[in-house]
Amino acid sequence: MDTEKPTTENLETQSSPPSEAATGQAEPTAPPDGPAAMDEACKREVSVEIPADVVSKQEAALVDQYAKEARLPGFRKGKVPASVVRNRFAGEIHNGVMESLVPRYFREAVIQAGHRPVGQPYIYALEAEPGQAIRFKAAFEVLPEFELSSYQDIKVEKPNIKIADEEVETELKRLQERHASFDPMEEDRGAKDGEFAQVAFTATPKEAATGQTTEGATPPAGEDATKPVQMDEVLVEIGGANTVPEFSQNLRGAKPGGEYSFDVTYPQDFHDARLAGKVFTYAVKVNAVKKKTLPELNDNFAKELSQEFESLDQLKERIREGMQHERQHAAEHEAKEKLIEQLLEKHEFSVPRAMVERQIDLRLERGLRALAAQGMRTEDMRRMDFRRLRAGQRDAAVKEVKSGLLLEKIAQAENIQVSDEDLEQEVSALAVQMGQTPEQVRQKLQEEGALERIRGRMRSEKALHFLYSRAG
Repeated sequence: MDTEKPTTENLETQSSPPSEAATGQAEPTAPPDGPAAMDEACKREVSVEIPADVVSKQEAALVDQYAKEARLPGFRKGKVPASVVRNRFAGEIHNGVMESLVPRYFREAVIQAGHRPVGQPYIYALEAEPGQAIRFKAAFEVLPEFELSSYQDIKVEKPNIKIADEEVETELKRLQERHASFDPMEEDRGAKDGEFAQVAFTATPKEAATGQTTEGATPPAGEDATKPVQMDEVLVEIGGANTVPEFSQNLRGAKPGGEYSFDVTYPQDFHDARLAGKVFTYAVKVNAVKKKTLPELNDNFAKELSQEFESLDQLKERIREGMQHERQHAAEHEAKEKLIEQLLEKHEFSVPRAMVERQIDLRLERGLRALAAQGMRTEDMRRMDFRRLRAGQRDAAVKEVKSGLLLEKIAQAENIQVSDEDLEQEVSALAVQMGQTPEQVRQKLQEEGALERIRGRMRSEKALHFLYSRAG
């Protein structure tokens, strides 16, 4: 599961707007564990009273609405008496009054008190008798109050990455290997070391084994690992360093069309613990013996890779640039992580649990998407222990929330902004990744209320880059 540290990729919480309850766009709901689960340093409470005349007026409006729309036996539509409506729909009317008035008066109370709630409030001590004023208390969390300590003096070592010629040559060799061709041997002889046998085989474990079998064959998920494993086409290098010696030795001298049977005993210290100490019986058919031919490293090789390259030197330069960029990015990423750690060490403050839970949700969502991309089935995900997974994400989520709040405060102090043009470029980039139009992506983000969160993330990234640029 996702275990990233609080860096620019994870700053999703730093500019969270006031909660929906505070803006009157949703009904206040209770967190599962109530006020006791809230962080005491961030918790606030208000007492609210909704006047009796306001309650009566709202009840009367709902009664009138139900009387016009209700369909009851014995009454024409729109002609149901108010007394019947009050008795028949008492529960619905009560709920309607609560849903209409409680959010509005809660919002007015927190605005008057100068609070900006984060997350949904917990409503308790509710008094709501017919014809009487409604009274309740609400507990909620707010953003922490803290002062920025000196952040201008934070120093980190900035990477100066240089790619040696030998590294470029090594990468070029790997590229050459990936484009090797395997051609059938014309000579009527057995396979020699350095050549490749193209085989099909069935591997039968002599004793219970699970997981991977020789030559990298792994039984499909859910399949009994004690059953034979069949592979239809595998290239085995005779005497190759990456081939199990005992397997390779039995194919030395093998000819096309030949069939061979032998056992392979994996040593106790075999690198794959699932195979260590196991014995497999192999029934192998050799379909062909092939010789690997490496392409010559010249200008033609570069041109065949891409029309962008006119020469091998251009290819080498592109390899160098790619390695430079990748290592520079990784090194800067690591340096920024260290910068974040120093920033956190300078500031000690509490964070709202609601924001931490939201960040845990984001981390788990990323992790589940990654597992789905790797082929994990939905039913397997549902069997995961999410309570344990959430607990394992908590410390990292707290760091991410804290770092986000710190960077947001630094962005405010340094007047760092994200323009509408910057945001549109980000939306366009997301649209390319998702294969949709920018308009479609923007509409979806607006519906999810995510545009401002993205703007906040971008502003925090700018703040982090600002710190990094001055930290050398």
